[in-house]
Amino acid sequence: MNTFLNRRNFLGHTAHGLGGIALASLLQDEKLLASASGGPIRPDIHPGQPFAARHGHHPAKAKNVLVIFCAGACSQIDTFDYKPELIKRHGQPMPGADKIITFQGEQGMLTKSPWEFKPRGESGKMVSDLVPHLAELADEMCFIHSMTGKTNTHGPGENFMSTGYTLDGFPSMGAWTTWALGTANENLPAYVAISDPRGTPQSSVNNWGPGFLPAAFQGTEFNALKPLGNLDIPGGTSKKTDLASRDFLKRINERHLEQFPGDTELAARISSYELAARMQLSVPEVTDLSTEPASLLKEYGADDTSNPLKASFAKNCILARRLIEKGVRFVQLFNGAYQTGGEGVSNWDGHKALVDQYSKHGPVLDQPCAALLKDMKRRGLLEDTLVVWTTEFGRMPTFQKGASGRDHNPDGFTTWMMGAGVKKGFSYGETDEFSYRAVKDVATVYDFHATILHLLGLNHERLTYYHNGFERRLTDVHGHVIKDVLA
Repeated sequence: MNTFLNRRNFLGHTAHGLGGIALASLLQDEKLLASASGGPIRPDIHPGQPFAARHGHHPAKAKNVLVIFCAGACSQIDTFDYKPELIKRHGQPMPGADKIITFQGEQGMLTKSPWEFKPRGESGKMVSDLVPHLAELADEMCFIHSMTGKTNTHGPGENFMSTGYTLDGFPSMGAWTTWALGTANENLPAYVAISDPRGTPQSSVNNWGPGFLPAAFQGTEFNALKPLGNLDIPGGTSKKTDLASRDFLKRINERHLEQFPGDTELAARISSYELAARMQLSVPEVTDLSTEPASLLKEYGADDTSNPLKASFAKNCILARRLIEKGVRFVQLFNGAYQTGGEGVSNWDGHKALVDQYSKHGPVLDQPCAALLKDMKRRGLLEDTLVVWTTEFGRMPTFQKGASGRDHNPDGFTTWMMGAGVKKGFSYGETDEFSYRAVKDVATVYDFHATILHLLGLNHERLTYYHNGFERRLTDVHGHVIKDVLA
């Protein structure tokens, strides 16, 4: 007799089966199973053309992305998150603050922003005088005031905002984007990271790294002051000789591919070399700002001899616009670098002397970025480009005990979007009355990334890469598109 068919075994297997169904239901509720809408969608990438433009999963509102990243944790309280109650209770203890221990320790009293907030544009959005030029664009911006993070440490915080993970080794959002979509310009990198004139951010190349995706999809780092290296023809070699050498190498490679058509590694390497060759012509052209009119340099502040740092960052902003204009898919523009010269000197990490430090950082960011956005709008670039402004986390509504600055706060901060696919003059979510904790329509970085991918025509749940036994994705097993911000 088949023991499987006796009553005891039949009932036992039935119990296991029902338990499995129940477990699957629970895992589905927790979004720990593969998407019910279907399995992974991976791009079909030809090794010889890894950056060829590809279609997304649904119609896209945005073709390009520009991320403006303020490294060091720019304070939402002193820029975009207006709190009348904080002003009213300035100098008083924050309720429950005696139990709060933040990154650097105990908190002092509630402290209003040293910069006045004023209503801006037709929307009347309250924005600080720290960023008066950006404030003029409030009617164009879509604010998310309820962003939350997972860490209060700069390096992991930058990782989390750029890659969706606090640890090193995961692909950046630009790498995911270019892996999925390629680029419209075959003569420039698909993904460019423009580092601050003062240097790279704390988490450095992790912010634009490929992680476990193919290395071709990492960001290429250069800025207006530090052009891309190793593009010049070697000394003693004429242009004619260089071109002849390239043609000869190309013929040899093509013959090899004819003999071994399945050699994808060689095809990928040939593609890489050919892109480098094309970049010898295209990168110097796009980084040459001498062709820009004097009036535009003045608009950006690139001619400001009284503030060389602002002028240098302004040139980076012009470079960002030129790259977007040329069809580069993903551009990451950094404002602020790893600490050099002391805490808060080279980025927005204002622990000890917020007024002195932000009074220097504000003008560096404000006019150049505002001019960049106005210039892009004037040229029609915002119709196809999503602009994202962010930082790794926010700051406390109190000053630190015994100091004149604010400590780290990942529990509620502000980001904003502008351009293709998002509402204008709109605010989503809220922090509490002091801007300490997100309390309404709480958003996560996973939601932020899901929304960016959605606007690019990508389903964040189905854009996955199989790695070490896991179907990895930018949003891990989390995230929802923030539909209320979509135009």
